Amino acid sequence: AIFILKFPSETTKKEAACLSAGVFKNKKNKEQIVMKKKWTMFACAAMAAVMGSALFVSCGGNRNYAENNEKFYIGASGPLTGGAAVYGKAVQNGAQLAVEEINAAGGLNGTQFEFVIMDDGNDDTRVNSNYASLYEKGMQVSLGCVTTKPCLAFKQLAEEDNLFFLTPSATGDDVVGGGNAYQMCFSDSGQGTAAAEYVKENVTESTIGIFYKSDDPYSNGIYQNFISALGENSGFTFVETNFTDDTNADFSSQINRLKDCKFIFMPIYTEPASLFMMQANGIISDDATYFGCDGFDGIESAFTTTPISEIPQEISYLSHFDATAESGAAKEFIDSYTEKYGKDTLNQFGAAAYDCVYAIYEAMENAVSAGKEIPVNISPSDLCDILKETFQKEDFTFDGVTGTGIYWSEDGTVNKNPVKYIVKEKNSAA
Repeated sequence: AIFILKFPSETTKKEAACLSAGVFKNKKNKEQIVMKKKWTMFACAAMAAVMGSALFVSCGGNRNYAENNEKFYIGASGPLTGGAAVYGKAVQNGAQLAVEEINAAGGLNGTQFEFVIMDDGNDDTRVNSNYASLYEKGMQVSLGCVTTKPCLAFKQLAEEDNLFFLTPSATGDDVVGGGNAYQMCFSDSGQGTAAAEYVKENVTESTIGIFYKSDDPYSNGIYQNFISALGENSGFTFVETNFTDDTNADFSSQINRLKDCKFIFMPIYTEPASLFMMQANGIISDDATYFGCDGFDGIESAFTTTPISEIPQEISYLSHFDATAESGAAKEFIDSYTEKYGKDTLNQFGAAAYDCVYAIYEAMENAVSAGKEIPVNISPSDLCDILKETFQKEDFTFDGVTGTGIYWSEDGTVNKNPVKYIVKEKNSAA
């Protein structure tokens, strides 16, 4: 066999794996670099002859690791430990529930599916190894990552391999746009714009309070787009305050700044939001409204020292999933999910993951019906091309638990209607 090894001017992610493994080592002296490359080309060629295509891939090749698959393999990376674990576990549970249902119904023309998620602890530095492990185990399609920053790292790797992924919850605008990256969740700009539209149409207060996390891409992204969508001539006066990872324990100064606001927009996650509300109890007006985006999902279980029932203000948010639905597909999902996993991780992350798996399955089913061949050992790249073509069809829409008539724009952003979900009315028990 003849192996041709190329060394581009910029090291790819796969070649970076060779670097970290010690195959290439930088030297300060230019002559040593040249000699090292020549030696490496010889070594890789010799070792490839012995070890076959495995080493060829590790040096930048394109082997189909799914060639021996007996099931369609869906992979993902997400936080199963740490502060964001509630989101990762919800995605794990929701996706697994969908896979089990699809398999029980016969899979895709008799072929079963498998879902595997690896823990990244919401740490983007762990994504490379997770991705490599999943890919080498036969991953053919993915849910990407649960949160935005890790998903941006995942996106770069998926682009190199032309791997299709549909993330349930990584909302960053930059997550999509590469051609093979899609979202089931609303993007940050989409949430910011939707929140602004809601405020324009429903809020009568002239002053809007804003409390956001300035060092969090999710929170800061929604905030920026919210302000932009309202525009300079909105007629509202804004009282803005923020926090960071280093100032997330005591919100007394922020509460004091917002104490006269009757409507407070909080594009943040449940833990800091609930802490703010508990610390603001008795200071912020009882008839105020705390209004968030999908990061508020599951906030009922985030209150510790003060029960949510003792928070007098309205707590509400825009989302694509109502965890209290009493009919329809959402109700069926809630019943199945809680029977299997309980209520602790019932949130829109799990619902969106459930929809992601079904959307991928239905797209594959649609493609097969249209004459495409999707064998169980199809390569990630070939499956990606099929899924991209299907998701971009004008007549391909998806009905799930997070919406009906769902479709995707060319850049991978999702199109569906957000709904306001009231967690707790003003001056009422939760």
